[in-house]
Amino acid sequence: MKGFFRSLAAIFQFFTIMPLGRNIEFDEYTRRFYLIPLVGYFVGCLCAFASMLFPTPELSAAACVAVFMVIYGFNHFDGLLDLGDGLMAHGSREKRIKALTDQNIGAGGVAAGILVILLTYSGLLSVSYIPAAIIAAEVTAKYSQVLFLTFGKPIREGIFSYTHSYAKKWFPFASLVICLPILLLPITPAGFAAIAVALIISFSGLFILSNRLFGGINGDVTGASNEITRLFVIIALAVVC
Repeated sequence: MKGFFRSLAAIFQFFTIMPLGRNIEFDEYTRRFYLIPLVGYFVGCLCAFASMLFPTPELSAAACVAVFMVIYGFNHFDGLLDLGDGLMAHGSREKRIKALTDQNIGAGGVAAGILVILLTYSGLLSVSYIPAAIIAAEVTAKYSQVLFLTFGKPIREGIFSYTHSYAKKWFPFASLVICLPILLLPITPAGFAAIAVALIISFSGLFILSNRLFGGINGDVTGASNEITRLFVIIALAVVC
């Protein structure tokens, strides 16, 4: 049980800026990364609470975006920007990977960031109940990262490849069980079906695209998957509910 809580603390230290005392060994995170959706519950609930503090949908949606950006330390957003550069790069696979992993941000990254933020904000304005939508979206987004960490083929050695080396085939199933409490949210059956479809489309689309263009997955793609899956879920709920 002590190892479980150490792993949970390590996961929160890795994914958020929450002050949790002394740094825990990275291996504690990798051994149980199927717990990642618990971070989604935490961040989603913070966003939901922030959204209820404001009287208008516009301010509520903006508060959600601000909270998840800050709590994640803009790390997933940084991955999205890097992915945008990689997707817009021309030439060989090597050039695309260089653009993906480069420290500098180009026009492709800026455009990707702007589009995702605008669409996320607009989607939140269109859902029937922002608190439920943002919690469901955050948990689902975190589950997509578990899928990438489990099934992704690393492009090169690094944090992603090291974490992937600890993956077990049962991780996605354990992680899915952790996600099941979102079924208690005030979302219609059609809404839950839309969430499942959005997850499948966002994961499979990005997975196939990354393997085709980059030859595999890295931490930037995994981080970007959080932003993209969240967006897809919110848009799906806005359309269906």
